[in-house]
Amino acid sequence: MVVLHYTAMADHDAAARVLCDPTREVSAHYLIGTDGTVLALVEEEQRAWHAGAGCWGDVTDVNSRSIGIELSNVGTCPFAAAQMDALCDLLPGILQRWQIPPHRVIGHSDMAPGRKIDPGARFDWRRLARDGLSIWPTATTPGDIRADLARFGYTANVDDDTLLSAFRLRFRPRHTGPLDDTDRALAADLARRFPVDATPRRQ
Repeated sequence: MVVLHYTAMADHDAAARVLCDPTREVSAHYLIGTDGTVLALVEEEQRAWHAGAGCWGDVTDVNSRSIGIELSNVGTCPFAAAQMDALCDLLPGILQRWQIPPHRVIGHSDMAPGRKIDPGARFDWRRLARDGLSIWPTATTPGDIRADLARFGYTANVDDDTLLSAFRLRFRPRHTGPLDDTDRALAADLARRFPVDATPRRQ
């Protein structure tokens, strides 16, 4: 898998120092600045401490089965064009080297709903999908959203509101209100086209 994050720090250099400080017990394989600079911090074959508690499908130790990419962003502003360009240049090589399918490029919020919200509502998932580096659902016949999101990869061990919030943060970031048929239809498409149990493992 690839897990995308934002640093939640205004200072790119400060974020780099934190990610390289062993006493902080946090790291990532890559850090991308707003100017598109890519810093390689941890070798891809090594474990980085970027994910923390959470899961995706049957993967409960996400750190051991993923590449972590941090994007310098406070979380409330758009991601810079140069930064998104750099990410879209970086991802193809990672996906090819590790045979990671695009639907296994996820956000921190996907694997840790209720605990994490990055890369947040301002991240351009549609751009990645257009470039073949992630996925985007299309509406189909509505189904059971909990069952469908579990089949896609989300944990079932959270309440309905938390699960819906995590799903919408990525796929309907500007939508509010109660669960509706569009939520159900998009989730059904994810489950149908990208079932987690049909995905090869990273290693």
